[in-house]
Amino acid sequence: MAADKQHHDDHAHGISHVLPTKVLLGTFGALMVLTIVTVLATRFDFGGQINLAIAMAIAVIKATLVILFFMHLFYDKLFHTVLVIGGLLAASLFVGFTLMDSGQYQQSLNWDIAHPPAAPYGPRPVQQ
Repeated sequence: MAADKQHHDDHAHGISHVLPTKVLLGTFGALMVLTIVTVLATRFDFGGQINLAIAMAIAVIKATLVILFFMHLFYDKLFHTVLVIGGLLAASLFVGFTLMDSGQYQQSLNWDIAHPPAAPYGPRPVQQ
């Protein structure tokens, strides 16, 4: 009677979760289709910002598939999911602040070598 009431948790014994071959091949197929979509998307010019958004959206979908199925996060504990999402949000925050700041100095990066921008102080470099 006591044996009937025992609950067996698949994650408690220390052996990793084994995915069926069908799931692995399906994930691989989806990644290959998304790779083809990425290559096809580069053949069209939607504008610089839209092209970047499309490429990033496809990359996020592919990374999500890899994390969920190949890294077994879909079958893992909620705590590990929270850690991964928290790390991705922190990285996005750092990249976002960096991109917000790049508009401040972008004009000084794009200049012609023959006509450099004026120095903020001091004499102009000597031409040789």
